[in-house]
Amino acid sequence: MPLKEVNRKHSNEGERKRLAEPMGESFTPPWFKWGPYVSERSWGTVREDYSANGDAWSYFPFDDAYRKAYRWGDDAIAGWCDRYQILIFAPVFWNGKDLILKERLFGLSSSEGNHGEDVKEQYFHVDATPTHSYMKYLYKYPIDEFPYQKLKEENKKRDSFQSEYELIDTGVFNNDRYFDIFIEYVKVSSEDTIVKIEAFNRSNQVAPLHLIPHLWFRNRWSWFENPGKKPEIYKGCSTKDYDCLIANDESSDKLSNLPFEYTLDKRYLYFQKDGEILFTDNETCHQEHKHTHNHYKDAFNRHIIQGDPLAYNERGTKACVHYKFASIQPKSSVVVYLRLTDEEKEDPFYKIHEIIDSRKTEADEFYEGIHPKKASSEEKMIQRQALSSLIWNKQIYLYDISLWLDGDNKKMPPPASRKYIRNQHWRHLNSMRILSMPDKWEYPWFAAWDLAFQCVGWALIDTKFAKDQIWLLLFDQFQHPNGQIPAYEWEFSDLNPPIQAWAALKVFLMEFEQTGNKDIVFLEKCFHKLLMNFSWWVNKVDSAGNNVFEGGFLGLDNIAVLD
Repeated sequence: MPLKEVNRKHSNEGERKRLAEPMGESFTPPWFKWGPYVSERSWGTVREDYSANGDAWSYFPFDDAYRKAYRWGDDAIAGWCDRYQILIFAPVFWNGKDLILKERLFGLSSSEGNHGEDVKEQYFHVDATPTHSYMKYLYKYPIDEFPYQKLKEENKKRDSFQSEYELIDTGVFNNDRYFDIFIEYVKVSSEDTIVKIEAFNRSNQVAPLHLIPHLWFRNRWSWFENPGKKPEIYKGCSTKDYDCLIANDESSDKLSNLPFEYTLDKRYLYFQKDGEILFTDNETCHQEHKHTHNHYKDAFNRHIIQGDPLAYNERGTKACVHYKFASIQPKSSVVVYLRLTDEEKEDPFYKIHEIIDSRKTEADEFYEGIHPKKASSEEKMIQRQALSSLIWNKQIYLYDISLWLDGDNKKMPPPASRKYIRNQHWRHLNSMRILSMPDKWEYPWFAAWDLAFQCVGWALIDTKFAKDQIWLLLFDQFQHPNGQIPAYEWEFSDLNPPIQAWAALKVFLMEFEQTGNKDIVFLEKCFHKLLMNFSWWVNKVDSAGNNVFEGGFLGLDNIAVLD
């Protein structure tokens, strides 16, 4: 849409004020400290692959994800975490029939799908603001057993000339036999978030549903020769109306590779009563330890679904609240409220409906200032949900290449062969950044040329973030000393179309047209690093002097002939 048609009110509405706030103590604007930074898939990624042959999909398949701790960041459905993913919150569901809790989105690996990897779920990024002051997500959960095996078997039968076999093709949604589960995050302040989970029974029959909100610490302690100190989650104060969990990282080891100290200290999760509180540890149950105790990552699955007794534990690194709704009436809903905050609250749910309504109104005002003046209501909705999806696909990207290649524990190094499979020339790359992902399930890693296009979309709603994203891949922690820009984690040395210069100039011009600000400093610093990239390109890629893109990986299934 032409920028001159955009209705730029630049009013003093809440979201624009929040976007303009200065940097905080941890080099993060306060309203960006918490957000939807949790991946939708960490299994099957290069980061979690410690195999000898580099087969990431087989080394860490979906079937292991519920019981095996992640090394480089967790995944969830509509997950929520802090800037460095110390603490994570996410909703979890069970329909009373599945063999596993619905903790993460299911999909097929590259070898299982007839068109490559593919998510087999129905979920929607309904709404979002750039500072995450208001976020809304919809997950559609079948009332009947989720057809995991049927999806695998049917897609295995099909060849690349046939269409994909999707969840809706299985018939599991027939007769509206599903729940619409809406998850909303509403920030009261930069450190205080209300969570609303509402599940609608869309069918004509009574149906049961378990809502099981999870709170856990990312495992940062299990990987080294001398395991680190663990954080703790334990029960806090309780009244006749609510219970509380306290997540405390004060005694745990601090992040070692930051130029400042970063801790959360005590965080309080308030929630309605009538839920069963359970504790375990976010750790893998290795075969040699399986009879020691049962407090491992899969404990809630075993206890809730299989009925395994969970030895009473008053604390752990992972906790959940188990709400059982035995009979949700047809066309009716149930709702659970929670509040994650940095302060003790006497009445944590006081006026929460007013706060939620206020943030929704601010979101409406924000987008009304972005939509083209002549846009129809349908066009406005499409643009808003597209931009909301962009926001929901923010993710913390944790990856220290040198540590990943060598392994965490010198006494148990990974196979030596893996050092020569991929990324051996990128030991300098060390990321703890929030990045815009192409898709947090199918592509839960940055891709250089995708990111350049995404930044143009970001410039409509958060120009500073757009410029930061362009600069990140040119920053010393990412760009190779020889000038190459990292492509994507499957092989950072691959070639993508060189469009970063176009993106930098485009975002610069968009900001100027929107605000009148000419950020020459941004252009200048990008220009110097892009000169390095240009020198690398003409010497290594365009050695024949044709001045054309001679081929590389584009990541688009439908144009493989051009790769």
